[in-house]
Amino acid sequence: RCCRHAQRFARELAAAGHEILNDVVLNQVLVSFGPPERTLRVIDALQKDGTCWCGGTVWQGRTAMRISVSSWATTDADVELSLAAMLRIAAAMR
Repeated sequence: RCCRHAQRFARELAAAGHEILNDVVLNQVLVSFGPPERTLRVIDALQKDGTCWCGGTVWQGRTAMRISVSSWATTDADVELSLAAMLRIAAAMR
C-alpha cells in the first residue's frame, strides 16, 4: 500500500514536469522542482501549508524533497490532498 502511494506521487509529479531522482521501488520518492533554491522554497512552503510534511535532502549531489509514505493508515484521499498541495505550491514557485 505505501509503495503504491509512493508510485502515485512519483507518477503525478513527473506528469506535471517535475524530476523524480530515484527509482521508486519502495515507499520513498525524491523529487526536484528545478534549481536547488526553488526546491527548497517548495519544501518550506509545503511545510508551512500543513497539508503534509516532507523534508529536504541532498541525494547524489542534487537537492530534493523526500516523500516518505510510511503509515499503513495513509489513504488515497490523503495522497490526493498532498499531491494537490505539492502541485499548487510548486506551480506558485515558477
